[in-house]
Amino acid sequence: MSDLMTLIQTRRSIRKYEDRPVPEQALQQILEAVKWAPSWANTQVWEVIVVKELEAKQKLQAALPPKGNPASNAMVQAPVVLVLCAKTGSAGFYSNAATTKFGEWMMYDLGIATQNICLMAHSLGLGTVVVGLFDHNKAAEAMGVPAGYELVTMIPLGYPAKSGSAPKRREVTEFTHHGKW
Repeated sequence: MSDLMTLIQTRRSIRKYEDRPVPEQALQQILEAVKWAPSWANTQVWEVIVVKELEAKQKLQAALPPKGNPASNAMVQAPVVLVLCAKTGSAGFYSNAATTKFGEWMMYDLGIATQNICLMAHSLGLGTVVVGLFDHNKAAEAMGVPAGYELVTMIPLGYPAKSGSAPKRREVTEFTHHGKW
């Protein structure tokens, strides 16, 4: 499965994991993929917390809403949870001033790093799900995230126990505009 388009098309959000550890070599390859993600002015604002201990994963799970998040069980079932944080006031800034309409650019940069994580994991036979609906402050406190950083997303990682089929996708012609909208 070395073809990039095949990886993109076959990657799924995995919410059920086998009870087996992620090899350290695979984890290092995934972290290496983060290293090479592009970022605003090469600011590389990401910080990754690798969580393997059950008690810590339970604290992260407790930051999810009590009902409605399908990734809740994955937070403790997955052998690893990658917690992505970002330095604030750096990406999207020049001379300590936000320079774009959207201000902070860290979300964009972490989105790219997240995609690298998900695709590298998939290429290694591992599954991921990107978790964004949770109490960010509660999770940050549980992880000891310092001031000047934001905990942005959590990514359970492990061998898929179950994988779904591809959801319906819009055709390229439905979202592509040439010249202007």
